[in-house]
Amino acid sequence: MKKVTALQMNFIWKVCAAHFIAYFTAGILALFFLDYKTHFSSEYLSSMMKPVESPWVMLGPSFQLFRGIIIALVLLPVRGFIFEKKGFIKLAWLVLGFSFISTIGPAPGSFDGYIYTLLPVSYHLGAIPEALLYTVLFSGIISLWYKFERKYITIISAIFISLILFMSIGGFLASGKAIGV
Repeated sequence: MKKVTALQMNFIWKVCAAHFIAYFTAGILALFFLDYKTHFSSEYLSSMMKPVESPWVMLGPSFQLFRGIIIALVLLPVRGFIFEKKGFIKLAWLVLGFSFISTIGPAPGSFDGYIYTLLPVSYHLGAIPEALLYTVLFSGIISLWYKFERKYITIISAIFISLILFMSIGGFLASGKAIGV
């Protein structure tokens, strides 16, 4: 079995951190500007989405650390293209293609979502801004991080992750309904 090198660990950290920060930022903006509270409680989504007040929805961002690691491990063998000319655009297209347009399941806004779900077109179209924002943030953070290798960027990302974890876990615990939800 091969050992993971310091460069690979650095890549995994950067991808995980970029995903974590981009996911939280896009999600918070979508929550407030796209009125997810109303959409999640609608007749179309209430049977498949937990309400935004759910303790598990509050805890959700903290689970993105694990998803970030998975994304990093998936990108690890093919990471070379990120460092090429226009790598940011290639990464953005890859992320948008696999995580939004061509998902394995029929997610809102995805190719299969239009075909197999009963959701109105407005729900599919409503998912586009968050997906685009996430894609640009995720790819942009990684691109800038590698373009401007600075230690303070790593420190700032660790602070952001710590704050997001604190808010996520704090919201979960403060709900008072954490057990049995």
